[in-house]
Amino acid sequence: MRRRFEPAGALRGRVAPPPDKSISHRAALLGAMCDEPVTVENYLYAEDTLSTLDALRSLGAALEPEEDGGLLVRGVGLRTAAPTTGGLLNVRNSGTLLRMLPGWLAGQPGGSWTLDGDESIRRRPVDRVVEPLRGMGARLEAREDRFPPLTVYGAELTAIDYELPVASAQVKSCVLVAALLAEGETSVTEPIPSRDHTERMLRRARVPVTREGRVVRVSPVDEIELERIVVPGDPSSAAFFAAAACLVAGSRIVIEGTALNWTRTGFFRIAARMGAVVVGELEDEPKPEADEEPVGELDVTQAPLEATAVEPDEVPLAIDELPLVALLGCFAEGQTVVRGAGELRVKETDRIAGVVEGLGGLGADIEAIEDGFVVTGGGGLRGGVLDARGDHRMAMLGAVAGLASREGVEVEGIEAAAISYPGFEDQVRALTDA
Repeated sequence: MRRRFEPAGALRGRVAPPPDKSISHRAALLGAMCDEPVTVENYLYAEDTLSTLDALRSLGAALEPEEDGGLLVRGVGLRTAAPTTGGLLNVRNSGTLLRMLPGWLAGQPGGSWTLDGDESIRRRPVDRVVEPLRGMGARLEAREDRFPPLTVYGAELTAIDYELPVASAQVKSCVLVAALLAEGETSVTEPIPSRDHTERMLRRARVPVTREGRVVRVSPVDEIELERIVVPGDPSSAAFFAAAACLVAGSRIVIEGTALNWTRTGFFRIAARMGAVVVGELEDEPKPEADEEPVGELDVTQAPLEATAVEPDEVPLAIDELPLVALLGCFAEGQTVVRGAGELRVKETDRIAGVVEGLGGLGADIEAIEDGFVVTGGGGLRGGVLDARGDHRMAMLGAVAGLASREGVEVEGIEAAAISYPGFEDQVRALTDA
């Protein structure tokens, strides 16, 4: 489906982003591991998170959507995931599910499950979860020992001290979930911090979780208990409208009810450094023992932008929003550089190639480097056609680019936005018509 987004006048109004995708995945997964029912308020009902619900139903959990947008999870307990009918769990396009779920399944002795998905998911590497889970005693098989389909054979697990080769919240979470079922204390060392929703939720479930610097430690438990989880707004989704407000002259928007967790607000700090006016109660440092998600609002106002350099230690804190940094760079004076973002090459698409080709086709002066990109800004964007390549982030990037361009942008494959942001186009219209 192709949709055209015309240059916009000033964006004005308030926007409430959809529920956070990362937290919704984790709430459903950990809820399914509980013995008692768990109420999840403000669950994200989108393509990716519906895949999680379907997979958990195959494992024996009962998941009941509620009229107010909530979800009631009746789990199967920590150690009693059911073998799948026919042996297949279809994760569709969900990389989070593909990488986190094996951590739970690996600790279910006697069971076996095969995770597979669409064409895109079959290109996403799983060797990063295979390595630590094998080290804990599970047996796993993958195509070329690296790609889905991924088969997990449950086993009695033992603790490990694991050092992540690349910062990844999904891989970290996989190991931490497996640690709940392993004998002994497991530690995970991160090269640089990544989003910490799993650690916060485990603490709320009364799991012994500690952090010292870059090291997270988890001890096994007999059961986990969560009564109520409230999912805040998704800062990664909110970032697209924030970027539009940064670029379109005269704009000012207020983003309501969004998560302000330090590990998720890297983009807003980068935008502020480039000159955008971003006002809100952002966490200004990591909270190593936190168990709640900070929530608040952000006030974003357009202002002249200057180029910046995004270094590797910032990348995990803005990984999903780095395409927007490239877009801001098109309008900023100077040369914007993003380094250390090789992880973008193994997302739904090769996002480095997609961003460079997509924005380049709209008139950007942008080139790829091995682990990022370089944008020479100041000229803005002409406009044209951007192919989303089935990637929700690219679809929304194209829409925002159209609002800020001189001639408008046609986005090929705009329907991909529904993977994480149902109602995205309606929200665009609401802010541009205000």
